[in-house]
Amino acid sequence: MSDASTLKRVRSLVEPIIADLKLDLYDLEFRGGTLRVTIDTPVGSPGGIDLEAIALATRLIGREFDHHDPLPGHYTLEVTSPGLERTLRTPAHYQREIGKTIALRLRDTVNVGRRVQGLLIAADDKSATIRLDTPDSTTAGADGVEERKVAFDQIDRARTVFVWGPAPKPGKPAAADKPKKAAAKKAAAPMRETSSATSTTEVSTTSASPASASTKEEAR
Repeated sequence: MSDASTLKRVRSLVEPIIADLKLDLYDLEFRGGTLRVTIDTPVGSPGGIDLEAIALATRLIGREFDHHDPLPGHYTLEVTSPGLERTLRTPAHYQREIGKTIALRLRDTVNVGRRVQGLLIAADDKSATIRLDTPDSTTAGADGVEERKVAFDQIDRARTVFVWGPAPKPGKPAAADKPKKAAAKKAAAPMRETSSATSTTEVSTTSASPASASTKEEAR
């Protein structure tokens, strides 16, 4: 069975479980003997996923795999959240993160840098459009803004960039120091809600017997 058909079978088992939990299947990878299932709260949710939801999803997925054995032999099932800075691999990932700052590392480039960072303002099935954080003065528009459209096949790696909050306005006195502690607490709140959590399960299957699993849960 090919990797593509294996992942398709795994996805058909995992997606209904994640949907029943009112969560989204963010990504699915099988690499180096590890099946990584990345899940997240739906777009627009006020908070991120927690370890309790991760652990529940792990148990339910493991139970389903016990019955269907979608992967032969020994492997590790890892159920995790995307974390604050999440990897972007598919067009759906980019479309989900429109309005956020992202960082790209490009493949072979000519006359331009390999690293691009800026606000993701649009994405379709073939490319993403980024408003650059540091526009080139020779190519930026009259307003000093530069937008770059990058084809997905030109991107080597991409991830979101967690931004703690707006920078202080120029000319503001040091009075901004007064609410500093409160602001720090406020900024830290979303990190606690959306920090990465992971649950892993060691699985060994054979064609003659059902899977056995020993579960270890940890928060990163």
